[in-house]
Amino acid sequence: MTKAADKKLIVGLDIGTSKVSALVGEVLPDGEVNVIGEGSSPSGGMDKGGVNDLESVVKSVQSAIYKAELMADCQISSVFLSLSGKHIRCQTEEGMVPISDKEVTQDDVDNVIHTAKSVKISDEHKVLHVIPQEFAIDYQEGIKNPVGLSGVRMEASVHLITCHNDMARNIVKAVERCDLKVDQLIFSGLAASHAVLTPDERELGVCVVDIGGGTMDIAVWTGGALRHAAVIPYAGNVVTSDIAYAFGTPLGDAEEIKVKYGCALSELVSKDAKVDVPSVGGRPSRSLQSQTLAEVIEPRYSELLGLVNQKLIEVQEQLRNAGVKHQLAAGIVLTGGAAQMEGLVECAERVFSNQVRVGLPLNVTGLTEHVQFPHYATAVGLLHYGKDSQTFDDSEIEQKRSVSGFFSKLSGWFRKEF
Repeated sequence: MTKAADKKLIVGLDIGTSKVSALVGEVLPDGEVNVIGEGSSPSGGMDKGGVNDLESVVKSVQSAIYKAELMADCQISSVFLSLSGKHIRCQTEEGMVPISDKEVTQDDVDNVIHTAKSVKISDEHKVLHVIPQEFAIDYQEGIKNPVGLSGVRMEASVHLITCHNDMARNIVKAVERCDLKVDQLIFSGLAASHAVLTPDERELGVCVVDIGGGTMDIAVWTGGALRHAAVIPYAGNVVTSDIAYAFGTPLGDAEEIKVKYGCALSELVSKDAKVDVPSVGGRPSRSLQSQTLAEVIEPRYSELLGLVNQKLIEVQEQLRNAGVKHQLAAGIVLTGGAAQMEGLVECAERVFSNQVRVGLPLNVTGLTEHVQFPHYATAVGLLHYGKDSQTFDDSEIEQKRSVSGFFSKLSGWFRKEF
């Protein structure tokens, strides 16, 4: 993995529609993730979470990896890789097993989760994540960690996130073309949740919305557990496109204008503020009011967030009908590259009628001046995921790649978090 073999290094690779980010993290003795390398490059060949030009993706990944290697002074051989796209699906399943020795062991936990996830899914899909929600022993419900408790039978509620085989295969193929091994594929919205949420928010009820260039990844948490995952295939790029068409400016310039001068709430913009807008075909640039720009951006962001709100209303209704805690008392957390716009929190609070904050990556040290921004949330979350996966001895490395090993890791993670 690295010249300094004694270091525990993890690499997170986030291949987005607009940008590829690679982070190298070192796991310190106290369990903290210390970021020692960062590399990014404009993304080519990706659209709405899917690969549409393999060679372009390979070049983008190689560029980001090379920069991260230079900064961290290491050679990267494997990565934890993010995955998004509208093919992401989720479902909650139940399992039940008798308790073998009148006292719950880790084997019992693995068995009940295995039972819960042994459901038929589409032949085109595969299971990406198996995430325990709660356990019940006999008549006691809502147990977070059942190990050591006594009883006759145990039930488990488990959340499955699945992805399309070919979509996953294509992005893995692009990474492998760079002579890299994929340690694990992780849903982007889940990775971002790991980076930006606190345990209190997950307990009270919160929705993370990771707004990228091509997709919005949604993760809904209540009662300390993931309840729903989804991807909406529209995001920041449609705002850029609106600006380009409204002002007759190239897409590259429209993106720059959006980032530098954009505001998602027109009433926050000074009536006197102006913005210089380049034209196409060699025509001279024009000066336009910033408020006019905001009047193009605001309705589109309101529409995008409205799609999320519509999905949230459906999810909350399903949770309510299932008798599961459905309130989002901790509100909405917006993260991702397109979440950094001025006025977005105020715009979102109007759409959701709930409290909103912008989520920055938490619990990292090292190159914080580089990575403590919303657009690094997924990459930082991948490092946290990688850290949890590396809590195994060498003899267990292969087991951790198996389903039961992954359950053990997850239940261990639940014990630590909650």
